Amino acid sequence: MVLLTMLAVVTVAIVRQRSLFGVVILAGIYSFLMASVLIVLDAVDVAMTEASVGAGISTVLLLAALHLVKSTELRSVRPKMLPLFVSVVTGGILVWGSLVLPPFGIADKAIHNHVAPRYLSESINETTVPNVVTAVLADYRGFDTLGETAVIFTAGIGVMLLLRGARRRGRSREEGSSS
Repeated sequence: MVLLTMLAVVTVAIVRQRSLFGVVILAGIYSFLMASVLIVLDAVDVAMTEASVGAGISTVLLLAALHLVKSTELRSVRPKMLPLFVSVVTGGILVWGSLVLPPFGIADKAIHNHVAPRYLSESINETTVPNVVTAVLADYRGFDTLGETAVIFTAGIGVMLLLRGARRRGRSREEGSSS
């Protein structure tokens, strides 16, 4: 409950923040807190990914982008009631949908009786990989993992190209003003 409370506090702080530098730092803190929640839920592999990508790489890329743009968000002139309404309705739908989920940690539910026992019993024989998580990610879900990697790679290349273009525009302005 403490971690979830801290996540909520950081989320509110991000929404209220006007300094984009503060938003980037708070987003990094949020990623570390989310990684902590994932560790508590025994998803250490996902927690390591969240910590490295969410807090590490994303923070560095956002700080690099901030270096190229203004660091203060302009105040919105539009009313904020429509986004608030959409957020409240979406949150209500998610809470309503979660009411039919089985209690957390129940081992005899359908999700645990379908594929998981087969993965646990047959993964070493079928894949010759001693770690079940690695076998699932690299062998059984190999194409899915490849797709996720391609999406992350493409996003990274896109960010680098955007930053490179912004840097060139900044240089051409400096050269134009000095001549």
